[in-house]
Amino acid sequence: MTKWWQQAVVYQIYPRSFQDSDGDGIGDLQGIIQRLPYLHKLGITAIWLSPVYASPNDDNGYDISDYQAIMTEFGTMVDMEELIAKAKDLDIRIVMDLVVNHTSDEHAWFVEARNPKSPYRDYYIWRDPVAGDVPNGIRSNFSGSAWQLDEGSGQYYLHLFSQKQPDLNWENPTVRAAIYQMMNFWLEKGIGGFRMDVIDLIGKQPDQEILSNGPKLHDYLQEMQRETFGNYDVMTVGETWGATPAEAMAYSDPERNELSMVFQFEHAVLDQDPAKEKWDLRPLNVGELKAVLYKWQTALGTKGWNSLFWNNHDLPRIVSRWGNDGKYRVASAKMLAILLHMMKGTPYIYQGEEIGMTNRTVTSLAEIDDIESRNMYQERLAEGYAEAEILRSINTKGRDNARTPMQWSAEAQAGFTTGTPWLAVNPNYPEINVAAALADPDSIFYTYQKLIQLRKEHAIVVWGDFIPHEAPEKVFFYERRLAEESWLVVANFSEEPQMVTIPAGYTEVILGNYPQTAVVGQITLRPFEAMVIK
Repeated sequence: MTKWWQQAVVYQIYPRSFQDSDGDGIGDLQGIIQRLPYLHKLGITAIWLSPVYASPNDDNGYDISDYQAIMTEFGTMVDMEELIAKAKDLDIRIVMDLVVNHTSDEHAWFVEARNPKSPYRDYYIWRDPVAGDVPNGIRSNFSGSAWQLDEGSGQYYLHLFSQKQPDLNWENPTVRAAIYQMMNFWLEKGIGGFRMDVIDLIGKQPDQEILSNGPKLHDYLQEMQRETFGNYDVMTVGETWGATPAEAMAYSDPERNELSMVFQFEHAVLDQDPAKEKWDLRPLNVGELKAVLYKWQTALGTKGWNSLFWNNHDLPRIVSRWGNDGKYRVASAKMLAILLHMMKGTPYIYQGEEIGMTNRTVTSLAEIDDIESRNMYQERLAEGYAEAEILRSINTKGRDNARTPMQWSAEAQAGFTTGTPWLAVNPNYPEINVAAALADPDSIFYTYQKLIQLRKEHAIVVWGDFIPHEAPEKVFFYERRLAEESWLVVANFSEEPQMVTIPAGYTEVILGNYPQTAVVGQITLRPFEAMVIK
C-alpha cells in the first residue's frame, strides 16, 4: 500500500534562523507563517520543523524543558496551531522534531528527579561512583565524560550530549507512557508526523557501554507505534547515525510496524578520518560516495524506504562541502540537487539549500555559537592543536554553517530581521538571496522547483527501480526504470570535463544544468554538469 510520504518532498526549517517577524533577531512561528507562500511556490509537501518546544536553549532547542509548551521567543501554542492550519490549507504537513532520548535538566521531571526519594528519580539514569570516579568510560558526544556528578545525592547521571541534557531511562514503563501521552497530544493537533532525534540511542545499556541499537530498541519502537503514530496517517523518520542497510530495513520494513524511514549518515562521514572524529578531515573520495549511495539505493529493495539528503542543521552547507562555492556554485548546487532528487526515496531540502547558500567562515571563538564546536575548540586547544587547525575544522564541519539566517533579500540582515540577528548573517547575502533567485529564471531555485514537479508528475521518480551503470570514477550514471519507461541520470561530480557514452535511444533531455547540446553517443560532460535523459 502506498503512503503519502513516499511521494513527499520535505523542507527542513530551523526556526531560529528562518524568518523573524518581530525584530528581536530570532526567527519565530509567525515568520514561518509569512513565508508559507514561498514554500508553496517551491512545491514542497511537508515541513520538518526543528524543535519549537519550551527550552533553556543550551543546545538550541534540543534540550526540552516542556514538551507541551512553545518556546516564548518563537511564539505561543496559538501560533503553532495557526501554522499547522495554514500549512494544511496549502497541502503542506508539519512534521515535528521529537527529542525523547533526553530532556533539559530544567524539565520538571529532572528537577524532581534530583531528589533520590522522588518517584521521578527513575525517569533518568543514575549510578554510584566507581573508586571515587565516573561509573565507566562512556563519553559525551559534546566532549568529556557522559557522566555528571550530582552533588546533592552523590550519584552520577548520564548525559550523552550536554550536561544540561540528562538521558531518559527508557527501561521505566512510566517514562514510556508519559512520552506516548505527549506524542498523542501533538498527533491530535493534526501534525504530519515526527522526526526522531537520535532515536537509535533510546535502547542503550549504559552498564555494558552499549549506546546505539540496544537489545530492546525495536521493542520500544513497536510499542511506540502501537500507542501513538500507528493510529494516524503520518510520517516518522528516525535519526540513526550508525545504521547499516540491514538495520535500516528493520526500522522501516512496513511489516515490522516501526518507522517510515531513517536518516543514515554513512555518506555524511566520508570526508573525515574513519579512525578519528568528524573534525579530523580528509578529502572526499567520489568513488566511495558513489559506492555508498548506490548501496543504499539497492539494499533496501521493497522492504524499506530511503531518506535522501545532503544537508541538515548539524551538517555544513553541501555546495561548500562537496560542490564548489566559488566559480561553479550554481552549476555544482544544481548537480547535487539533480543527483539526489532523481534517486529513490523521500528527498529532504534544508532551508537555503534551494538558493545555494554557503558556509560562513569564522576567524575566532567569539564568532562561534554552537556548543559542540565551542567545546571541541577548548578541548583541542588544551591538547596542543594550533588554533588555525581548529578553526579550519570548524569552518569545514561546524554546525553554525547551517544555522546562519536565511537569506531572503539584499536588504539589511538579508531580510531576516529588522533587529540584530542571533547569529551573524553570511556576508554574501547581497548576491545569494531568495529575491535574486526568484528573479532569475535560470537560478538554483527553479531547478529544485522542477525536480519537485517531476516527482509529483512522474511515477518513475517515486517508484522506478534504481539501476547503476558503469562510468568514470567521478561520474554518477544511473537509470530509473518503471515498466516500459526508462530515464538516465548523468552527473559529473568534479570540475574536470568527463567523457561518457549515452546509450542509443536516450534523446530527450528532461532536465539539465547547462544549455543543452546533442546527447548522442560519446559526450563530454562540463564541470559539474548533470542531466536527466529519457
